[in-house]
Amino acid sequence: MRDGLACVFSTHRAVFIYSGQVADGADGYPPDLIGEFHMAAKSAKARTAARKQRDKWKAKRWYTIRAPRSPHSFKVIGETLAEAPENVIGRIYEITQNELDGDFTRMHVKLRFRVNETLSQDALTEFIGHEVQRDHFRRQIRRNRGKVDLVVDVVTEDGYFVRYKMVMISSRRIKSSQATGMRNAATDLLYTRASATTWLKMQEALLDGTLENEVKDICSPIHKVRTVLFHKSELRQSGVVFEDGPTLDEIHAQEARDKAAAKVEDTEAADVLAAAEAGEAISELVDDSDDGEANTPADESSSAGPVEVVSDEEVPAADSGSTDVDYESMKVSDLKALLKEAGKPVSGKKAELIERLKE
Repeated sequence: MRDGLACVFSTHRAVFIYSGQVADGADGYPPDLIGEFHMAAKSAKARTAARKQRDKWKAKRWYTIRAPRSPHSFKVIGETLAEAPENVIGRIYEITQNELDGDFTRMHVKLRFRVNETLSQDALTEFIGHEVQRDHFRRQIRRNRGKVDLVVDVVTEDGYFVRYKMVMISSRRIKSSQATGMRNAATDLLYTRASATTWLKMQEALLDGTLENEVKDICSPIHKVRTVLFHKSELRQSGVVFEDGPTLDEIHAQEARDKAAAKVEDTEAADVLAAAEAGEAISELVDDSDDGEANTPADESSSAGPVEVVSDEEVPAADSGSTDVDYESMKVSDLKALLKEAGKPVSGKKAELIERLKE
């Protein structure tokens, strides 16, 4: 019951009773109830449209993320999934330095690349900085050690605007005057080095530890420096791009050759393995055939040729109980003949035949 409205359902139709009158059909529906019917119809249409909507995952495809042309020669560093090429532009991909160049001493360094171009299924990137993992950074700080933080913005020779964040750690506490002198010395070094060096050379000096050693050498006369750590770098603005290194087509051709060579090596390895298995199977068959010849029954040996008759002088009777008979010097056929005379089984190897004769 709702505002004097009752609905009586029957097998064939719904009869609405409103204000004491019976209304059958849309002409007799109350206005508020008609609005509810329209809302229900709209929600049903929305559900139908949602079911008919295409699956977006089927429209997506994989893109191969490649490192910059110089100095990494478009090395594959990962994959990403996107519906359209423009959706890949701007994505940032992180990878450890160990995964990129194989240096296990730099497992704590994360390199960051940003996709700036797509060519077919390849997503080309640019290096935008690095960051040291926090657990490694925190392990460098201990009680009673001095720490000098420094943030420097530099512009390289080819116009790249880069921000470096570094820390200098000493074995003892540092005076404020010494910290100021260390900051000034490190800042002057970075300004001078960046203004005469390209962005690629600065990357190389940063990732192989050369830049850290230079800062350590210039600041140690002021105060003994234990560790210099560039824990973060950021590319704020790109400069002039130098096209150096192999082209993408050359890289694709080289990858195809490497894949074909790997396939040939796998095929050769499979052939060698199959040959080894076949040789092992043949050797097993030869061993089985030798065992079968040793276990040949006496009747088969008799059919192949006459059995040599052993005289009483050469071999004493088996039932005589003599223990000084030399069975080891006798032939297998002679032993089987003796066993046959004694009514014993004649199958088995020579040692088994001798044991039966001695029983």
